[in-house]
Amino acid sequence: MAQRWWQDLPPAAGSFVMATGIVSVGLSLTSFEVASWIVLALAAAVWVLLAIDFATRLLWHRASWEAEADTPLALTAVAATTVLGARVSMLGWHATAAVMLVLAAAVWPVLMVVVLRHWKRRMPGAAFLVSVATQGLAVLTSTLALVGEVDRLAMVALVLFCLGLVLYIAAFLRFDLEQVSTGPGDQWVATGALAISALAASKLVASHHWTGAAHSALRVTALLVLGLNLLFYTVLMVTEVIRPRPGYDIRRWATVFPLGMTAVAGYSTGTAIDMSGLQTLGKLLLVVAVGAWLFTFAVLLTDRTTFDVDPVR
Repeated sequence: MAQRWWQDLPPAAGSFVMATGIVSVGLSLTSFEVASWIVLALAAAVWVLLAIDFATRLLWHRASWEAEADTPLALTAVAATTVLGARVSMLGWHATAAVMLVLAAAVWPVLMVVVLRHWKRRMPGAAFLVSVATQGLAVLTSTLALVGEVDRLAMVALVLFCLGLVLYIAAFLRFDLEQVSTGPGDQWVATGALAISALAASKLVASHHWTGAAHSALRVTALLVLGLNLLFYTVLMVTEVIRPRPGYDIRRWATVFPLGMTAVAGYSTGTAIDMSGLQTLGKLLLVVAVGAWLFTFAVLLTDRTTFDVDPVR
């Protein structure tokens, strides 16, 4: 029964790893290490199950793998790996984080090509995963560059960051704006993509590779992207209050992820540019993210249709 359970996990389950991994990062940044370790263990366990399922389908059930690989949700495999890799790097396990970067980077172009070939108009929030996955690579690359593990990849991180912004614009042009008020949860990826972009920018600002005009430009860009992130965050939060959508949907983890990522992006940007107000804001938003994580996890444990969702194309 356990084997069948993990074999039936849809690609959207990767959003659980993304949400849980970034909440672990936030808890660690704010010195709640025990809680951070607990949620990290959960994220790592589900990541391992998804990795085994991914490899099994690719090697022995190719038709099943191809059927899911052409959906934007398939890119949660890349995003989840990079978020978890960033958290692992915070533990000082830089070699492990580098391996996770290599894995994510190897899968990223394959999935990107397949997903972009199947893009349509009026897409749900999952469309922004093309930007999230790319910025995830930028975050992990710049994180490792900061600790000196892959120093020469600093420029690669910058290129990935810029590409992620371009992909965000492309996704926004195809995004169905009605999803802001009607989406089942993944509409939040629209602001989650901005949040992880802001985090990537903050990592670049913190790097010693960029000085003078380049550093100033990155600093302004980081603040601009974070500002847009907070604006979209507010809009989506208001729509949740006006039009509540109770009940469990696995895509609700795609709501928790942006909540946690916005908190971490705010805190990280405040640290990078030495603005204590943003650090405080990040801490406050982390409380919201942790509350949302706990609520969603509680509903997950009590809902019998936890993983009953069709892939969103």
